[in-house]
Amino acid sequence: MVDQYPAIVLLAPFFAAIAVSLLGNWKSGFCLPLTVLSLVISLMSSIALLGQVAESGEVVYLLGGWPRPYGIEFRVDPLNGLLLVVICTIALLSSIYSIRAAAVETPDKCPQFYTLYLLLVTGLLGMSMTGDAFNLYVLVEVASLTSYALIAMRSKRAVLASFNYIIMGTIGASFYLLGVGYLYMKTGSLNMVDIREVLLESGLYTSETILVAFMMIMVGVWIKMAFFPLHGWLPNAYSYAPSTASCVLAPLVTKVTVYVMIRMMFTVFGPEYVFVYLGWSDVVVWMAIVAILAGSILALAQTDLKKMLSYLIVAEVGYMVGGVWLANETALVGAIYHVISDAFMTLCLFLAAGAIITKTGKYCIKDMEGLFRKMPWTMVGFVIAALSMIGIPPTCGFFSKWYLINGGIEAGNWGYVAALLISSLINAILFFRVIEVAYFKKESTDSDKEETVSGSSGVGEPPLTMLGPLLVTAVCLLLIGIFNQEIVILIRQAVSSFGPLGFIG
Repeated sequence: MVDQYPAIVLLAPFFAAIAVSLLGNWKSGFCLPLTVLSLVISLMSSIALLGQVAESGEVVYLLGGWPRPYGIEFRVDPLNGLLLVVICTIALLSSIYSIRAAAVETPDKCPQFYTLYLLLVTGLLGMSMTGDAFNLYVLVEVASLTSYALIAMRSKRAVLASFNYIIMGTIGASFYLLGVGYLYMKTGSLNMVDIREVLLESGLYTSETILVAFMMIMVGVWIKMAFFPLHGWLPNAYSYAPSTASCVLAPLVTKVTVYVMIRMMFTVFGPEYVFVYLGWSDVVVWMAIVAILAGSILALAQTDLKKMLSYLIVAEVGYMVGGVWLANETALVGAIYHVISDAFMTLCLFLAAGAIITKTGKYCIKDMEGLFRKMPWTMVGFVIAALSMIGIPPTCGFFSKWYLINGGIEAGNWGYVAALLISSLINAILFFRVIEVAYFKKESTDSDKEETVSGSSGVGEPPLTMLGPLLVTAVCLLLIGIFNQEIVILIRQAVSSFGPLGFIG
């Protein structure tokens, strides 16, 4: 049983997706219990797997018993072990939240919604575990295709946003696949570890083919993670998607793709090639600085709550990319820690936004007056997430930014440090603007008499199935910050295992 944890983590949501697809149209009541049960199994297995990795080191699982480079393998170390727990936790919380939200937004499509939802989670889990570069492409496409469909399920505007996402996503996937093809041409292998060994033994690092492969893979991954200025698909896609879909897409897709970038850089190409031979660190970090500032400023210009949060994701991607490319251990630890922190921060904000929109029917920030009186617990969750985004202790956002800023200081890149501080200041302006409207602004008489989206008069707290996941996520933001040292120890183990050459800093 212990040896099968990687397979259980992946196959539980996959088989549940098949069961939901077959049974859901016959009796839709099966959809949610099967979804929640499979995610509970996957979460428990991922926690057990992380404990196994922390105790005894990397776990390698060979599919079908075929050894590398002939077969596909799953490799789990402290880095993706943590990520698996994050994915399963967020997917489970979002699925509980969907009990009410999915019934309101996609009432006639529950079997299709939950089938796609589970396949998306399967793709994200597979992307995190796989040790095969081509298998990673397949799993990226599984996650992408389900994302397109989930976004398009809501409205005509969502369909157009999904179409734009399809175009950009297909271009990104094509770049990645071409890069993997060039790697296979030169190395004859698709296994990530094996590719690295071949590159080291044969001295292919000076090959122009390998350079082209690296460039194509990076561009493809940057498109998928919405790294500015390749972000055009993200704001509309996450804003117009159904609430439950955006609650799992926004926290996870960009973060898992950042993990893919880290994995390709360190496991496939190696830090010496990326940071010493190529020497592109300064250029990419300045691109990240532009992404941070552009995302924050564009968020400042928004009046729609979900659109504002979507642009903040663009800025957060810049945080993480810059931290990775600063080329020192402190910044890399901060970037990985921020992957975890930002996943929960984004989840908390989108859960709160979805609850507010569901209960009030309002999207604009200026229409959210009086929400602290009407929805006090919902706003408590929102405020905790906002404080974390700003970087106020003891929330996790403070500690991840602390490591990122220290990494920027160690690297002597004061532009990156300044961008983080300016972005945090803009976040404070953004969220205190929302808090000011919700707490201080008087509500109009007409708004008190309006019918809510759920059909009940007056505005109050959302159902417990929506409020519970929001408050649990808010508590997680505090716990991830309070227990930051334990998390950092695991991250440092991951950083130290990035290859026999060690880390160049």
